[in-house]
Amino acid sequence: MRSARRLISRMAAASSGKWAGMYASKVMLAPMVRIGTLPSRLLALRYGADLVYTEELIDHKMVGCTRVENALLGTVDFVMPNGKVVLRTCPEEKDAVIFQMGTSDPERAVATAKLVAGDVAGIDVNMGCPKAFSIKGGMGAALLRAPDKAVAILTALVDSLPDTPVTCKIRLLGTEAETLSLVRQLVTSGIAAIGVHGRLQSQRPREPVTDEQVALIRKIASEVDIPVIANGGSLDIVTHDDIATFQSKAGCSSVMVARAAQYNQSVFRKEGVLPLDDVCRDYLRLAAQYDNPWENSKYCLMSMLRTEQLTPTGQALRVSTSLRQMCHIWGIAAEYDTVVVARAERGAALGVPHQGIRTREEEEAEESARKKPRVERIDDRDVNVMDLVFDPRGVVKGDNPKTQLINYCTKHGLAKPEYATHEVDKRWFSVCIACDGRYASSGSDPNKRRAEQTAALVCLTANDLSLQRNGAPKQPAVVVSAADMAAPLASDPA
Repeated sequence: MRSARRLISRMAAASSGKWAGMYASKVMLAPMVRIGTLPSRLLALRYGADLVYTEELIDHKMVGCTRVENALLGTVDFVMPNGKVVLRTCPEEKDAVIFQMGTSDPERAVATAKLVAGDVAGIDVNMGCPKAFSIKGGMGAALLRAPDKAVAILTALVDSLPDTPVTCKIRLLGTEAETLSLVRQLVTSGIAAIGVHGRLQSQRPREPVTDEQVALIRKIASEVDIPVIANGGSLDIVTHDDIATFQSKAGCSSVMVARAAQYNQSVFRKEGVLPLDDVCRDYLRLAAQYDNPWENSKYCLMSMLRTEQLTPTGQALRVSTSLRQMCHIWGIAAEYDTVVVARAERGAALGVPHQGIRTREEEEAEESARKKPRVERIDDRDVNVMDLVFDPRGVVKGDNPKTQLINYCTKHGLAKPEYATHEVDKRWFSVCIACDGRYASSGSDPNKRRAEQTAALVCLTANDLSLQRNGAPKQPAVVVSAADMAAPLASDPA
């Protein structure tokens, strides 16, 4: 009887619209792994998003974190015992950020939610991730086939967090009947809203959401009394107006944007999208302000560049290894330096060390060092490594680094170059064995052929080799380094 009363109370609270205003008629940044970190979320909000989701964070990891108020950055950090920051948030987004978790257990879900509830606007449970990691752990899309467990998780959260809205995000199931049945069960938990990704678990982002799938989202919206948030329309979204079009087609209360925002977050601007260089600068300013890890910042920027990754800007970004280098590429290194100096002064005034934040002098020293080959141990051998990439555009046949290198070795009676090449996670790495040494790039390449050309380029560059043609000195193919190619763009502000 008591359980029945709680069920009635939860459903009544949901249908009464206690949280409806928060999720109705909104445009949101969808949860995206590695993309939904603090700079991206703040940028989306500043461009016009109403709500922003964190990337999916796993309950196992979160329950081991400690909440730390970071006086130096003005943030709240959730930090693992090893010092790694798993989640960073700040007052600017407190009323708009939704924490998304991956979970398969009601108790861990509640423990995680209670840890972060005071610093976020809402809690969301990922029930749509199709990745093997999530499925094997009983999380994500695995919950689509375990409705009782899904309802138990949501119910536990709703009961434990009366002052925090709880939602979930699902994918469509194989049939309309299965999908509607699942949604009806989930709604009984008392959730405040439900996000619906218009694809099946087996579909990839490159596959468009069909008219039939959009129609099913519309049917879901017509059958439940809570806001429905449609997701999956990014292939047709380029501007803010396109978001409204997708919302109208889906007949839903709100829209959640993923890939279109990943590529250009100014898609949230009602005034129109901005040039990509402007978006990159705005992103970097936030990354610098909140000391975002350079690796994550680089990933987000590379995602924005997409087809421009082979441009000089893209190549410079590819070999960059610090936030300052990235800021230099877009002509705002001076702004970065100002932020770092101000942070150091603030840290001194507060008596808080700025550990891990490099000074300008340290950054410049590292940039200078990267112009020279450095010795690293690879496969238990010394290898000369440089931050170089090979751009094949404009290189005529027979005039590439491998050809130049073999011609040089032949001319000087040296052994023919050899290449030790291997693939890791669909990226290729190569070590060139020539000129009495081993040579490799610090980065990776999209295929075997490109990786070997890059390794040959490192060998040529490290040995300061050039060939003669028609009496004129010739430089080795295309040399790209973060320091050499990161000159401010022509469109940079003065």
